[in-house]
Amino acid sequence: MNLFESHQNKVLVVGDVMLDKYWYGSTERISPEAPVPIVKVQSNDSRAGGAANVGLNLSALKVPSEVAGIVGCDSESEELSALLGQSGVDACFVRSSDKPTITKLRIMSRHQQLLRLDQEEPFSASDAAALREQVIAKSAGASVVVLSDYAKGSLAEVQSLIALFSDRKLPVLVDPKGVDFSRYRGATLLTPNMSEFEAVVGRCGSEEAVVQKAVAMLRDLELEALLLTRSERGMTLFQADKDPVYFAANAKAVFDVTGAGDTVIATLAAGIAGGLSLEQSVEIANIAAGIAVSKLGTDTVSLAELNTELMNHSGLDQQKVLDETTLIQALISARHRGEKVVFTNGCFDILHPGHVSYLNAARKLGDKLIVAVNSDASVSRLKGSSRPINDLEHRMHVLGGLASVDWVVAFEEDTPARIIDALLPDVLVKGGDYQLEEIVGADAVLASGGEVKVLNFEDGYSTTGIIEAAHQSSLK
Repeated sequence: MNLFESHQNKVLVVGDVMLDKYWYGSTERISPEAPVPIVKVQSNDSRAGGAANVGLNLSALKVPSEVAGIVGCDSESEELSALLGQSGVDACFVRSSDKPTITKLRIMSRHQQLLRLDQEEPFSASDAAALREQVIAKSAGASVVVLSDYAKGSLAEVQSLIALFSDRKLPVLVDPKGVDFSRYRGATLLTPNMSEFEAVVGRCGSEEAVVQKAVAMLRDLELEALLLTRSERGMTLFQADKDPVYFAANAKAVFDVTGAGDTVIATLAAGIAGGLSLEQSVEIANIAAGIAVSKLGTDTVSLAELNTELMNHSGLDQQKVLDETTLIQALISARHRGEKVVFTNGCFDILHPGHVSYLNAARKLGDKLIVAVNSDASVSRLKGSSRPINDLEHRMHVLGGLASVDWVVAFEEDTPARIIDALLPDVLVKGGDYQLEEIVGADAVLASGGEVKVLNFEDGYSTTGIIEAAHQSSLK
């Protein structure tokens, strides 16, 4: 399956290109000259880094790309051009007469980085201006533009580039750097990690602060979207006039985060260029990031690897909202694969951060999470005639949009006892301060060899509280 098969035009990548070198060897003794390990070099390799690695990731996803950047007049630039050419990526380099190609040499032993040696000098304004002129000439055939900023000087004229591409109606995705994000005003999407985000907006002591500051950044910088990458907390997508969308982390093991940001923005660009929605593109990029951090050093994620992971993931093109019969069939297949199934239930009338946090925690208890949702009639019987605020279809599809949720199913009864008996999940999860004997379905799950867990909701959030606050506000 080629997720990006509808893509016809290239992705143009502009930014700081670099050469990543790796020397590998064994370490068995300490130098008599100084208290440092002696590494006996046994092998070495070179890889394209920075903006060049974004191009390689696009090539690995079978998406044509062109990479524009600044290099020196040296052997490293030739090596970098060759690496891109071998992967079918067009290199469009401006050659600086007095600055070297950015090169990072890493000394590795026993899968550990012992030392990094950097060769770099900031590029001049004239080099950046020359790159801008070259990019203008090369952008005509592009469908998406990626600006990969590592604060080395290649994107000194980033604001004029954004204006240029915006005038041409090209989506502009920016991997930002530094503490002045005003440089990226008017871009389509920014992809900072959490530390980069907080360096700009200040420390965020709560999820509410993250949301408030992200929304403010969207407005102040006139962005269409902001994708915040959050390590073990996954990713959060903010868009103007929309609720945040949370994507749970997919990494099973983290060996090295080098180049993971390049993989994320390359996969995003591939998805958007291929006609996928932004949410679908982020979902795929989140999965690709999980693959990238499981590798050592700067590397790419291939289309085959991504397809394999998607086959084991309830993501892009698998139906999440199921009827009970179809869910039972999916459950049988999951058990044949040896997957652990978690079940929870609720009304989920107005989805709030407490729900999202709870569902993320529930998902971590197994390989698949089922969320059973009370029907509209059931909610009315339990909560009163004024509820639900949102109908069943709305509630189910909102839940299905969460990365932590694998399957959503409805039930008509006031309790989930019958559907729990039918599904017999491996783990039954309830939120709140329930005692074991109070949890509906606990006896059936325990009798079948399963587990029952109680997770606390995040303090400060409640659907009833949200409704009451809205009512009071309407009376003012």
